Amino acid sequence: MELNASYTSLVAVGDSFTEGMSDLLPDGTYRGWADILASRLAARSPGFRYANLAVRGKLIGQIVDEQVEAAAELQADVVTLVGGLNDTLRPKCDMAMVRGRLEEAVERLAPTCKQLVLMRSPGRSGPVFDRFRPRVEALFALIDDLAGQHGAAVVDLYSAPSIADPRMWDVDRLHLTTDGHRHVAEAVWQTLGLPAELDWRARMPATAPPRWAARRTEDIRFARQHLAPWIGRRLTGRSSGDGRSGAQFDAATGKAFWITPADAEIPGPVTGWRRAASPAPS
Repeated sequence: MELNASYTSLVAVGDSFTEGMSDLLPDGTYRGWADILASRLAARSPGFRYANLAVRGKLIGQIVDEQVEAAAELQADVVTLVGGLNDTLRPKCDMAMVRGRLEEAVERLAPTCKQLVLMRSPGRSGPVFDRFRPRVEALFALIDDLAGQHGAAVVDLYSAPSIADPRMWDVDRLHLTTDGHRHVAEAVWQTLGLPAELDWRARMPATAPPRWAARRTEDIRFARQHLAPWIGRRLTGRSSGDGRSGAQFDAATGKAFWITPADAEIPGPVTGWRRAASPAPS
């Protein structure tokens, strides 16, 4: 990996983790680590372009069928691909199918970009995640294997003490908080060979644990508001992403499009984005 490299474009492919849940903005949209990373990269590269194609709830087959070709057509400097975890958390999971579709995605994307980035997704202890941990770790072994074959970089969030901390997770216990997304953006940033701004792996400072009554109240709220609906969708074959498209995907044309900083002529942090004039970089 080239140190202090410059990147002029980024495409993000995946599910809710990459879409940005639960990093909620005041206007009701999600930001997330990919948007944070794009803003930081844009501050270094005039004319930077970005597209986030990720959609919550998507399985690896849906990611490949709905996002990968659109991402490949953009010919980006950097493509991030995170998928397969939703498959492993289903009651029935065909790991051979997951392997095949993930291989298909990597083989299609790797030749179209300067750097493909894969991830070992973050994990935390709990009855839901622990039940499926062997599948999850099998998925990560596959990711490591594919990265070695195709020259992709792997961001190992799974082993990071910081991101395993419960305080990094939203009340749904499935998605990261704003601070969690900030740490993931830093992890990818450093993996791309850019200078560190924080130690994203470091453990969070210790605090007094919540009282027993508070924990039980939170458990009941979690089960009612998040766990039960999640189980219901699994049992009925529904997804939170049904009917949704990626933020920079035009469902009418079946094509992705670029956005670029709205304030490109003003030095400093990105304060907003606009749709780029052309559908692909020159």
